[in-house]
Amino acid sequence: MIDIREVAERVHAVRQEITECGGSGVSLVAVTKTFGFEAIEAARAGGCDAVGENYAQELLAKLEGQNAGLPVHFIGSIQSNKVKSLAPVVSLWQTVDRESVVNEIARRSAGAQVLLQVNTTGESSKGGVAPENLDALRTLADARGLTVQGLMTIGPTGGSHESVHKAFTRLRELTDLHHLPICSMGMSDDFRIAVSCGSTMIRVGSRLFGARQ
Repeated sequence: MIDIREVAERVHAVRQEITECGGSGVSLVAVTKTFGFEAIEAARAGGCDAVGENYAQELLAKLEGQNAGLPVHFIGSIQSNKVKSLAPVVSLWQTVDRESVVNEIARRSAGAQVLLQVNTTGESSKGGVAPENLDALRTLADARGLTVQGLMTIGPTGGSHESVHKAFTRLRELTDLHHLPICSMGMSDDFRIAVSCGSTMIRVGSRLFGARQ
């Protein structure tokens, strides 16, 4: 059961931590995967900037006949065959990392707002385009008419403070190089480091809603 008041208190605490880390104007995306629609309602009531969902079928079922009342970000691995059904409800695609996804989103949602996911850790388990291939993906996305708002990355799994800092610093450098406004990095366990490295958008779930079901 989601306690709306408790979620609001946690949102306030996270925003305080953002300020303590030197962040200003950092967007807070509430990751509501595995939780019911009440988590989206709590995120909205608590003053989050958007909600993030990882799984196509779960998102579509959750929003059937419902209005999120907040921008919906897709933050999971994008399957091209799911883009058509997701296009009407997704405000920002955060995990665009390959040509086939660029082409399908452009086909189904002309001018869609996207972030290009970059693998800044070198882990094969992580999605994202390699930094050296980012220019080509950006050129393709622009050519297909997508609105590239920024870049996104996921920090290393179980990484040291130094390895997390290195991965996030790299994304900040690439975001600046491409003159983009959004640098999406940082989750419940590492958003403080991300904010100190210049994140403008964090994706937080368990810190707001507790352990996943």
